[in-house]
Amino acid sequence: MKENSGLPGKRANLELLKIVTDLGDEDFFMSCIKYDENIAPTNTQGEFVAMCGVTGLGKLINAGKLDNFQLMREFASDSRWRVREGVAFGLQIIGEKNFDILIQGIKEWTKGNDYEKRAVVAGLCEPKLLKDRNNAKRVLEILNEIIESIKFISDRKSESFRVLRKGLGYGLSVAIVGYPEIGKNIFEKLRDIVDKDITWILHENLKKNRLEKMDKNWTDKMKNASA
Repeated sequence: MKENSGLPGKRANLELLKIVTDLGDEDFFMSCIKYDENIAPTNTQGEFVAMCGVTGLGKLINAGKLDNFQLMREFASDSRWRVREGVAFGLQIIGEKNFDILIQGIKEWTKGNDYEKRAVVAGLCEPKLLKDRNNAKRVLEILNEIIESIKFISDRKSESFRVLRKGLGYGLSVAIVGYPEIGKNIFEKLRDIVDKDITWILHENLKKNRLEKMDKNWTDKMKNASA
């Protein structure tokens, strides 16, 4: 697994990650997450092992082991970005099987730190999870809550805020496409908030082709209004 991890390098072997997650069991995943930052720093083969373990926690939650939500929450703030991605992948695994359990499990994360909020954004803003309009509606409400919370964030130079802002810069448009009528309304209300980072997030989403494909006239209107 280590030898075929793709690390060190620019891209981890996500195909192998899926295979490992499909085949792994609880003992295996728990052994993988022991590869912490000290013995498996960023861009090492060990980081891939940890990533596999964290992703696999989603599979364990699907098997009814809900206590692993707390472990996933802790790893959402890991110093290694690939491990944080593993949390997002794990959340998507849960959402594909039981979206209600996913939403309930991350309810408190939306009030947590910036890394935790970013994990929520990355985990939920996945097109395959938003084909159901009820799911998309719930995600849009969560994103709206997270974006509005930015008004109360004082430290905006931290790495955690940077990745949260970046995630919101694409995630909102993914959710809007899932339920355009509600999504466009939320977007337009967010435009009324005077906050440079919220404005940046909205501008970034307007650059995404998915919004033009959804409704070019509305997207052009929003672009012109913010020009």
